[in-house]
Amino acid sequence: METITSRKNPLCTHFRKLAASRAYREETGEFLCDSPKLLQEADLWGATVRTVLFTEGTRLPPFADAGTRLVQVSESVMEAVSPMQTPQGVVFSCLMGGDEPPARLEPGRYLLLEGVQDPGNVGTILRTADAFDASGLFLLEGCADLYNPKTVRAAMGVHFRRPVWRCGLEQAAALVKNAGLPLYGAALREDTRDVRQVDLRRAAVLVGSEGQGLSPAALAACDLTVKIPMSEHCESLNAAVAAAVLLWEAARDD
Repeated sequence: METITSRKNPLCTHFRKLAASRAYREETGEFLCDSPKLLQEADLWGATVRTVLFTEGTRLPPFADAGTRLVQVSESVMEAVSPMQTPQGVVFSCLMGGDEPPARLEPGRYLLLEGVQDPGNVGTILRTADAFDASGLFLLEGCADLYNPKTVRAAMGVHFRRPVWRCGLEQAAALVKNAGLPLYGAALREDTRDVRQVDLRRAAVLVGSEGQGLSPAALAACDLTVKIPMSEHCESLNAAVAAAVLLWEAARDD
């Protein structure tokens, strides 16, 4: 069993850079996770866990991959490498999964996000899409990094078990069209319909940021726009809340 007590150890530097830099994550093909719960999810769903740093007394799951590096660290080292203000005794690195979209989509329910910049919102939407059994989720232009530690933490293990793809609007819209699915945008325009009047069981829904909404290009790609009915004095919903309502409505209709 390896032991590290110095914050200057190269492995600690590696973990800090994984937490802080999207470019470094993409360069190494690794991303950082924290908490025993996420480690259990990674082990359960067969993720490739590269290195685990843990403090004394932390219970680790049995790893099927004998190549996982296990390193016990001091409390001070854990505080230095964990992205959380109050570390939970475990941080670990995983290999990124493939995030290229498939050549063809199967019929189902899909969610597309454009310009959702808050990683906590993106992670929450991922978790909600998993809860309502969405067939897949697309992150388009302007979205927070899929592997930002805040995204990973909020998603609660969805990275290990649900397909999430990163691509441009044009490619995603073409995949939706080729699958014979309608593309609905959450927005207001002349053709907007109450979401309760639209069949979302086999469809793709595009959600933009609360502040900016959908881009003109995204709106042009939509077959129809839908709205969530709400009180007149409320202008909009948080993107994660809006996505949750739409995903629930789609699952309710199924």
